[in-house]
Amino acid sequence: MSSKNRGLRLSKRIFLLLSVCGLFLTAASAQQFHTFTFNAGGGPGINRGAINSFTSSSYHGVVGGGVNFSKLFGLNAEYMYYNLPFQSNLTHQPAGFPGAKANVQAATLNAIFNVPTHSRWGVYGMFGYGGYRRAVSANQTLLLNGTVCQPSYVFWNVLCTTGTPSTVKGDQTISSRTTTAGGYNLGGGLTYRMGARLKFYAEGRYHRTNNRDIRTQIFPVTFGVRW
Repeated sequence: MSSKNRGLRLSKRIFLLLSVCGLFLTAASAQQFHTFTFNAGGGPGINRGAINSFTSSSYHGVVGGGVNFSKLFGLNAEYMYYNLPFQSNLTHQPAGFPGAKANVQAATLNAIFNVPTHSRWGVYGMFGYGGYRRAVSANQTLLLNGTVCQPSYVFWNVLCTTGTPSTVKGDQTISSRTTTAGGYNLGGGLTYRMGARLKFYAEGRYHRTNNRDIRTQIFPVTFGVRW
């Protein structure tokens, strides 16, 4: 075989090897993802269930961080502060609690499921579980024995009779109370890629706790960034 033919065959082999390497590199590049991710956001909060009878919708804020195991699945730990203001007719009525305030703080671990797309837009779903701390406070108030109980007293665990009307059992001094419970959340959202790492996101998630007195059910709508 002439040196010219050997050189031609060698050139073809080198070209084939480079082509195969190029295909592998292209495939690897397509599978690349950022292992660690962070997020911060906030927005309006919509109250649901029984607490909606006593509280008004308000605002919330979240920060979080997590790890992606692939382009399709990751875990995210998140802290949320959710303001829970009482309705004015409950804080100003004679039998109510003046200066009453409330909030919910949550620490959750959430699974994120990303839907594959071929554009700057992304779609994902989330499901998580965690601990929820609900705190209520008011100006120190003395409830006298026989005072007619109000439905909102459940937040302070006021002891009431079972009769009609239900009245306060003995004199009780009320100021603040904190309860903790486990709970879950689920929802999803949209992302828009603004750079190599930075994404804008908008999501809605339903949170429900397992409090024994009155369950907290809230639906925060969050606008924020992920990076």
